[in-house]
Amino acid sequence: MRVLVVEDHRELAETVAAGLRRQGMAVDVALDGQAAVAQAGIHEYDVIVLDRDLPKLHGDRVCEALGRSGARARVLMLTASGGIEDRVSGLSLGADDYLPKPFAFAELVARIRALSRRAQPALPPVLERGDVRLDPAQRLAWRAGRPLELSTKELAVLELLMSAQGAVLSPEELLARAWDEMADPFSNVVKVTVSRLRRKLGEPPVIETVQGAGYKI
Repeated sequence: MRVLVVEDHRELAETVAAGLRRQGMAVDVALDGQAAVAQAGIHEYDVIVLDRDLPKLHGDRVCEALGRSGARARVLMLTASGGIEDRVSGLSLGADDYLPKPFAFAELVARIRALSRRAQPALPPVLERGDVRLDPAQRLAWRAGRPLELSTKELAVLELLMSAQGAVLSPEELLARAWDEMADPFSNVVKVTVSRLRRKLGEPPVIETVQGAGYKI
């Protein structure tokens, strides 16, 4: 899952981003509204955590711009005001959910994961393909009932492949959604991660390479 955190307080933004990365998410940070719109136009995010009170371009205007652009990302709006009018206003602008500050980090994670499951088609909380099961929220995976010891990126790639429900994902798609903007697009990190994941999943093979196209389960 790839997330954009839009928050003008740098320390808070980096703290939230670091926490989300520990939860296995690929996270980028924008410190103002204009940067948020620009990054959303370059990268495809699953969820955008959007502070409402932003410099350069207010969060309300960012939300409107995302709606006009047709961005598929779900928007979780944050604000220091917890009044009903503010919540209604934020949701009416196109936000998918609303979380007042201060918030518990565990609730932020739960809301982000809930928003990501609203993709079309809707996905269940626990993913299953054959004898492979994955619980993204708990970051646990099993093969034929056997627990798998997977790294953060291996879990992220497995989640993307299982969520694709048999569709082929290119290395570029996997890189864009499981790594952040600091990833080197010319590296072989996807190939190496898929190779390690295959080895840990064991036999018979689960991940299929589609020549010239990518990978699928």
